[in-house]
Amino acid sequence: MDRTEALASPSRHATRRETGRAAPVISLQGGTLVYGGRVLWQALDLDIRPGEFLAVLGPNGSGKTSLLRVILGRRPLTAGSLTVLGHAAGHAGRHIGYVPQHRSLPAHTLVRARDAVRLGVDGHRWGPRLGRRAARRRADELLEAVGAASFADVPLGRLSGGEQQRVRVAQALATDPRVLLCDEPLLSLDLQYQRAVTALIDRRRRSADTAVVFVTHEINPVLGMADRVLYLAPAGFRVGPPEEVMTSSSLTELYGTRVDVVHVRDRVVVVGAPDAAVPHNHGNGANGRTSSEGGPG
Repeated sequence: MDRTEALASPSRHATRRETGRAAPVISLQGGTLVYGGRVLWQALDLDIRPGEFLAVLGPNGSGKTSLLRVILGRRPLTAGSLTVLGHAAGHAGRHIGYVPQHRSLPAHTLVRARDAVRLGVDGHRWGPRLGRRAARRRADELLEAVGAASFADVPLGRLSGGEQQRVRVAQALATDPRVLLCDEPLLSLDLQYQRAVTALIDRRRRSADTAVVFVTHEINPVLGMADRVLYLAPAGFRVGPPEEVMTSSSLTELYGTRVDVVHVRDRVVVVGAPDAAVPHNHGNGANGRTSSEGGPG
């Protein structure tokens, strides 16, 4: 298998063709974000369509988490425009599912895992809600899907970091989202549950045309699912199919230093890419953009 075949798959290409016909659920035009006087990214054009899986990669401080915050309406753009499901950012309501970065909850948090997920099932509703049994059944189905059924009745504060993260994924899916934003959702999970969670997210987007924006430091767990990669780096950004973005020449240009992309069977290994803040350098980025790295992830 050559390098392109290792990154591409028939199912991924089929998804690209299918999503290309639909109107975007997220449309970012000329997006620029400056934080503390530093340009995280600028002149970013990005349309994300129903059912598309976009993996967002890059070093610490490149603006990956900040991109999700912009989409959620929690951080304004410095320049450019953004619509989410046809509305201004922050006005798409329950149609946005969000899995935040893992943060351990206080030990005294007594809300049970099942109750947290049930809030996602019907806690957003005005007027009549699902029947009690139906809501419980739906919550239990989601907990089972992420491997959390065995601790459904345990208070969140008593769960491990990985267990809490599985509950967060179930809660995000409970809203029946049209867009699912995932910020490093695989942290604190062992390999078995990384596979379970990524498979669940992939099934959701294929069965319900849910668009997925998946921030990660590691491409390999989602390599077979990603239709496109957005790579944010010190010298700009690049967006495109994984086999076009994840190359030595592409990442060398983005980092401004030699980076090798090595293919080992079905895995991609990036060698030589610094994962720390760099001096405030501006230069020609990918696709003619300029950028400087820094600020929040």
